[in-house]
Amino acid sequence: MGIGLSACHRNENFIKIKGSDSVLPISQKEAEIYMQTSPKAAITVTGGGSGVGIASLIDGTTHIAMSSREIKVAEKLRLKDLNKTLRERIVAYDALAIVVHPGNPVSKITREQIEKIYTGKVKNWKELGGADQEIVAYARETSSGTYEYFKEALLGNREYDASVLSMTSNGAIIQSARQTPGAIGYIGLAYINNTVKSLEVSFDQGKNYIAPTFENAKKKIYPVSRPLYYYYTDIYEGRAAPFLNFVFSEKGQNIIKEIGYVPVK
Repeated sequence: MGIGLSACHRNENFIKIKGSDSVLPISQKEAEIYMQTSPKAAITVTGGGSGVGIASLIDGTTHIAMSSREIKVAEKLRLKDLNKTLRERIVAYDALAIVVHPGNPVSKITREQIEKIYTGKVKNWKELGGADQEIVAYARETSSGTYEYFKEALLGNREYDASVLSMTSNGAIIQSARQTPGAIGYIGLAYINNTVKSLEVSFDQGKNYIAPTFENAKKKIYPVSRPLYYYYTDIYEGRAAPFLNFVFSEKGQNIIKEIGYVPVK
């Protein structure tokens, strides 16, 4: 992979973007439209998770890392050891939706109930006012920034129960939730569709429940929201600049809104 990046080093119009599955739809659409307006540009976009993207940035096999979490201190230090100066840009804001099978009668859930499900303390929907149905909990894989954010924001940094099933993408969680009657999972705002049911969430022990919608995320009413990042280094700052200028232009920000995320401008 390093050879591939080096081979394209002389082509200043080539940009490789890698990492977060949550940021992936943004980068794919932005790259598609940007290449239409800049015919010389050649951009490849691949997922793999935030950790994979940042690791690729560190080892020099991607120009831009997509991340749904803030870069860790240890990762910053590795870049510093390599004499690479880190650049960080918040691309958009995302909200995490809790989704279940469309036939599930449960329509709302508290943060505490989510924690009990994912730490293995609640195992049947009847304990939450639903049917007598075993709960099948789905999560992202450990290299995912979403996995870490969910653990921090909704589990109080408690460990996931061993029964929780690990999935490689938002799409895989949607497919599992659609096909499994007892399923529960979490996905990014832009991935919500009518094949699954999204739950209203309470962060005040059941007093108020808020739906994971674009408007609620934009107004910062929905509590489970977070920034999405692009990371790159000073080495490729000049190469990344034209594409980043497009992303943060009015047209680029409108693309983010159309996808279903909250733009930064």
